[in-house]
Amino acid sequence: MSMIGRPAPQFTAQAVVDGGEFKEISLSDYKGKFVVLFFYPLDFTFVCPTELTQFREKLGEFKELGAEVIGASVDSVHSHKKWIKDDLGDLGYPLIGDITKQVSRDYGVLLQDAGIATRGTFIIDPEGIVQYECLHNLNVGRDANEILRVLAAIKSGELCSAGWKPGDPPLKAN
Repeated sequence: MSMIGRPAPQFTAQAVVDGGEFKEISLSDYKGKFVVLFFYPLDFTFVCPTELTQFREKLGEFKELGAEVIGASVDSVHSHKKWIKDDLGDLGYPLIGDITKQVSRDYGVLLQDAGIATRGTFIIDPEGIVQYECLHNLNVGRDANEILRVLAAIKSGELCSAGWKPGDPPLKAN
């Protein structure tokens, strides 16, 4: 069942922040801001680091649009910290350790048989309503540029055509 237009499931979870510190974060900490929440399958894999580092590269653009980025997987915060230290480098955004799998389950991205989350992305508006959701299979990485485009379109409040980019005119309703 689609979550579009529904309140985002609330969560409180341990995350790795600021170069390896552990901190409890909640969705409610971000009230009044757009949130891009993305789930990925596992640390120390092949496709996942390409996504996490692309979000880092685009983080300034997300912030310019007034959005905070949060990543999540079913790995522990200790696994996240080691992966950041050994391979990724500081990301600039929190990574939730969803070892109970509850956050993944609440957002409908948990692949029950595999015990991991699929690649799910959600844009949550400042009032806590899901405005966008997209799921990918495990082999296909998402593109942060497309998520930025969708975020800008949502924020415009206009009718935006396929391929719309910031600066393009909106569609006119008849």
